[in-house]
Amino acid sequence: MTNSKSFSFEFFPPQTPEGVVKLAATRKQLATLKPEFFSVTFGAGGSTQERTMETILQIKEEGYNAAPHLSCVGSTRANIRSMLNTYKDMGIKRIVALRGDLPSGMATTGEFQYANELVSFIRTETGDHFHIEVAAYPEFHPQAKSPRDDLLNFKRKIEAGANSAITQYFYNADGYFYFVDECRKIGITAPIVPGIMPIVKFTQLARFSDACGAEIPRWMRKTLESYGDDSASVQAFGLDVVTQLCQRLLAGGAPGLHFYTLNQAGPSMEIWKRLGI
Repeated sequence: MTNSKSFSFEFFPPQTPEGVVKLAATRKQLATLKPEFFSVTFGAGGSTQERTMETILQIKEEGYNAAPHLSCVGSTRANIRSMLNTYKDMGIKRIVALRGDLPSGMATTGEFQYANELVSFIRTETGDHFHIEVAAYPEFHPQAKSPRDDLLNFKRKIEAGANSAITQYFYNADGYFYFVDECRKIGITAPIVPGIMPIVKFTQLARFSDACGAEIPRWMRKTLESYGDDSASVQAFGLDVVTQLCQRLLAGGAPGLHFYTLNQAGPSMEIWKRLGI
């Protein structure tokens, strides 16, 4: 396995003092794998803005590369400008720019409607200071009118100045390769890194997947359902399936892997070990 591939891990900002301690321990374990960066999510409607920044600062102080998420939803030009300046002063070099999720009851996104507008604003404000990551959807965004529309939306984000993309998680490698081929046909050359979701709890995974449009293939869903409350079997099957997925992706030319850790080190580390990275 070449080291030219990019490996990274994503966290969400902890809500409690116990969560902060737990995430610090998780980071310490994952840092032994020498990932390119750790990213930190930004809650629906920007609801975790301060906690995201605190977590990014902790990661930076520990000597690791950190990539904060910024989202359009609930953001103004003034508060995005302020965050960009803070992150620049902290020495942050990478941003994940997203449209973000509308919290229930929130009618409008804010001053930015789409991620390409946010990317464009970051470029205008900060030039080439940041490496900008955006989201990509191999199984297509749940709100896209058509696959073609979704591809063109993605192209707008790249043309606005994004450097690379991280995908929504998926379990169908063919879908990823097809998506990348379609992107290349319309002139998108940016690296598209697969997002990887280890399988820990089936009910949680099913809920996430229904909400974000990520498909759990029927054979996987039925097998996971059959284990019921047997969490050891769910996790053993999940490790096998996700490791095989990662092997196929890397062998097929994926530029790296981005793990959605859910603030746990164990599953991602086990997959990593099995891959022999």
